[in-house]
Amino acid sequence: MAPRILVIRRRYLGDIVLLGSVFRNLRRHWPDGHIAALVEAGCTGIPPLHPDVNATLTFPRSLGGWPGFIRRLRNERFTHVLDFDNTDKTALVTRLTGALLRVTYHRELVRHRYPSFYTHTARVTNAFYDTHPITETYLELLRPLGVPVVTREVRLVPAPADVAAVAPLTAGPGRKVLLHPGSRSPCRVWPAERFAAVCDRLQDELDARVFVIGGPGDQPQVEAIRRAAQSHLVALEPRLTVGRFAALAAQFDVLLCHDSGPMHIAAGVGTPVVALYGSQNAVIWRPVGPHHTILQTDLPCPCLPDLPAPCVKTDSYRSYCVRRLTADQVFAAVAARLKAGRQ
Repeated sequence: MAPRILVIRRRYLGDIVLLGSVFRNLRRHWPDGHIAALVEAGCTGIPPLHPDVNATLTFPRSLGGWPGFIRRLRNERFTHVLDFDNTDKTALVTRLTGALLRVTYHRELVRHRYPSFYTHTARVTNAFYDTHPITETYLELLRPLGVPVVTREVRLVPAPADVAAVAPLTAGPGRKVLLHPGSRSPCRVWPAERFAAVCDRLQDELDARVFVIGGPGDQPQVEAIRRAAQSHLVALEPRLTVGRFAALAAQFDVLLCHDSGPMHIAAGVGTPVVALYGSQNAVIWRPVGPHHTILQTDLPCPCLPDLPAPCVKTDSYRSYCVRRLTADQVFAAVAARLKAGRQ
């Protein structure tokens, strides 16, 4: 009988994008297997972009939804569960599936929750985690199940309907650059006036068309960039679905962004990325593929004066290292990517 596999990764967008090589290797090993992804409600747009995923399940939004959710888990008759989170909640869900094979991590320095709920454990040392892309850590979870790693490909495929829906937004000749200036952490956001300066030079010196997009929470940053720019920037609809954003990103020659979920989505659809990093570990969280540029200052860096809040060097969500990148550095990186073309 073909296996029925549940992959649990609650969030975030980029983390679920980067599961692509796990899904690909599971499909290669079990061509007829049923592969489902269990995610939180805000991330349901990502699993359908993975061509090897058959179904998406969502954690209940309220306590009242749990009885029906548990019944569905049991009715799905999963044979294998891969829990990439090992939280109290995901450990319980893993056990409640009734699957015969249940695997999670035991990461060094991280509490291993409910080991008795699992049949297999993949041990990951802190040294390994800190010196390898997160995709390599993900792939370690396949080894206890005997699934060989034959590919490291991460590939997203937008739905044809989404491709058709966004095509008119960027119609026209010439090279196109998409700017996404958002970040989960305000400390990681590069100054609006520098983004504006780069956008002006891309249009004035390279005759590139520049489009800017962000989520609803990024609109103050988008508007600040547009006000500071001397050239015309096309602002795109901020409420695109994840699927339509993926289809949109695929139409561009380069995405300029921070380390973010949109960065991983763009890389997944084959768009070269120029990404601005602060003090986060770029080895772990870099986009997958050879045709991307990571810009990061030498670390540790001295703290800048006149910051909005104290810089915490040990916390990448509260450090301002990205502000040490200059507009000249960023322009040169985007120009080089445009010159290289899509490969």
